[in-house]
Amino acid sequence: MKRNIEQNLIEWKKSEKRKVLLLRGARQVGKTFSVRVLGQSFKYFLEVNFEEDRAVRTIFKESLNPGYLSEKLSAYFSIPIIPGQTLLFFDEIQASPEALSSLRFFYEKMPDLHVAAAGSLLDLALSNLPSYGVGRIQSLFMYPMSFDEFLYALGEEALIDMKNSKNLGIVFHNKVIGFLKIFYLIGGLPEIVDEYVKTKNVLNCQQKLGDLLESLRDDFAKYKKRVNVQLLNEVFRSIPSQSGHKFKYSNVDSAYDHRALKQALDLLTQSGLAYKVYHTAGYGVPLGAEIKSNRFKVILFDTGIHFRMMGLNNADILVAEDVDMINKGGIAEVFVGNEFIKSMDNRTRAQLFYWHNENKGTSSEIDYLLQRNSEIIPIEVKSGKIGKMKSMNVFLKQHKSEYGIRLSLENFSRYENIGIMPLYSVNII
Repeated sequence: MKRNIEQNLIEWKKSEKRKVLLLRGARQVGKTFSVRVLGQSFKYFLEVNFEEDRAVRTIFKESLNPGYLSEKLSAYFSIPIIPGQTLLFFDEIQASPEALSSLRFFYEKMPDLHVAAAGSLLDLALSNLPSYGVGRIQSLFMYPMSFDEFLYALGEEALIDMKNSKNLGIVFHNKVIGFLKIFYLIGGLPEIVDEYVKTKNVLNCQQKLGDLLESLRDDFAKYKKRVNVQLLNEVFRSIPSQSGHKFKYSNVDSAYDHRALKQALDLLTQSGLAYKVYHTAGYGVPLGAEIKSNRFKVILFDTGIHFRMMGLNNADILVAEDVDMINKGGIAEVFVGNEFIKSMDNRTRAQLFYWHNENKGTSSEIDYLLQRNSEIIPIEVKSGKIGKMKSMNVFLKQHKSEYGIRLSLENFSRYENIGIMPLYSVNII
């Protein structure tokens, strides 16, 4: 399966000012697979997995000198390590603090050697290091497959071109909507997408999602030194039910301490399993300058996981004919937020924003605000019928904005200064 990040990896390989590459993201999003694809373009590829092969960690405890490490690793795996010819890949690097510390020295002393690393919960691992190499390491953030990547895996390249050029008749529009509904149900985790491509069986995919969900929860035990595992599970379980609304710790379990709940949620966002959508006043750029850190929504990192945890009925999505039904359980808003994140520059951590009218006696809310250069674009996801977009009109008037965008199941059109776009067109806004 082709991933968009592969182009970033190729550019990194060819760059003369290349730094050590650190690929960051949640488990199961395809980090290892993408690096292995890149490895095929090298004469030699050496992969070190610090979770599978614990014995190799001892090599890094002896010395962090890259020459010494290269000699020992080459002998251990019987693969030459030659600058310009070898891609040295450290997987699950968070399991070895020493290996993380070694990255800066590879950049300083062996700059011609291509060194890449990947892992999950790297923020926590890096926070424990006095210095891991600021200015010497390039991070790339990776996420589950986008809707376009899903269509590409299905061999629908022509349909991608049509939808991205906004040139779809009703027949092709309905065809894309059909694929969108499937994507809601199965999500974009590569293992699940691969299962659907091979079998076209949604139930099989959801069973695999259940297994994958359990493995993610099993991982929580690894962080018991930082946070109560049961508490972590409770916060994780609460996220999909609170999607579309301000996240309230009291809705998790009022018996738990607020600070403990915050710590658990921070761990989930740092691991890439959830994203915060911060409230912002929306009057100027950057949007992040006007956020209220204690007011935010939270969405899960994948619609398939969200759907599985909500226990929704497949039929509610597959036969839906209006935006309100297809957004049952907040899934359309989760999809849009995730697609925005996947379309952003993956060299920096993505941020999402929304707006809520704070004037007393009002309830106007805009699901997402996007910044395009110096322009702020309001995005509504689950509005009612055309002509009743009260929140959008309130925002446009208060902020003196020229236009907004409404995402729904409708085809491309316009209503006065509000552009109507299909949900599947998020990536071209």
